[in-house]
Amino acid sequence: MLVTALTPQRLIAYAIVAIGAVLMLGPFYFMFVFATHTNREILSMPPPLWFGSAFLDNLDQLLRSLPHFWKNVGWSVYVALMSTVLNLFFCSLAGFAFAMYDFKWREGLFAMVMATMLLPSFVGMIPTALTMSWLEWMNQPRALYVPGAVGALGIFMMRQYIESAIPRELIDAARIDGCGEFAIYWRVVLPLIGPALGTLGLITFIGSWNNFIGPLIVIRDMEMYTVPLALRSLQGTGQIPWGAISAGSAIAVLPLLVLFMLASRRLIEGLTAGAVKA
Repeated sequence: MLVTALTPQRLIAYAIVAIGAVLMLGPFYFMFVFATHTNREILSMPPPLWFGSAFLDNLDQLLRSLPHFWKNVGWSVYVALMSTVLNLFFCSLAGFAFAMYDFKWREGLFAMVMATMLLPSFVGMIPTALTMSWLEWMNQPRALYVPGAVGALGIFMMRQYIESAIPRELIDAARIDGCGEFAIYWRVVLPLIGPALGTLGLITFIGSWNNFIGPLIVIRDMEMYTVPLALRSLQGTGQIPWGAISAGSAIAVLPLLVLFMLASRRLIEGLTAGAVKA
């Protein structure tokens, strides 16, 4: 069995990776630690570095301050799932069209789609609010997932992956066998782009779950708040309950951490599969 020598360059690389891991995981660690301490302990110097015993008290304070917290979690799950399903369907459909069909102005339309990625997200805040008000969708969950049902990043990922993973001969063979165009997409293309779908689904779900600006614009009823907006409402003008906020944040981020750990391999496969074309 070959053992790789620990050269100075390799040690430096390991050290950089270790420092980066600590910097990225540190906030998560302290969030879980602070969720088990009282406000006085959190604000003390130095702050606590290990878990305490106040998690249940913080959770009780959270539920007293936010009586609809579990309903807020439910709304977050619903909106994130709907956003993910719609993105997977429409982005994969558009990516399939851009990858496998030759039509007039295809490259120009694709360039216009990609150009939307250059626009800051806050540019669309006012038009989105006006449109949702005109549709009478204000304070409705659909106002959160319908405007984001398709995105330029998803279309780009799907097009690149389909072009690199699916030969045109396979599509032509399906047509010869009598498959319609939508049947080709549904029965031939979708089963072959699982890694890309998993990657886009994970990115979309996390982005929707963490979305703060969207609910802030269109949601008015606290009972329908998503988790980020509900936790932000605890930061009023009085003493901020950091322990309760940390407990709520820990509960909110735990599903994302589990989902990421379960899907990390699929995420890496999807991000790298279309990078090099044979």
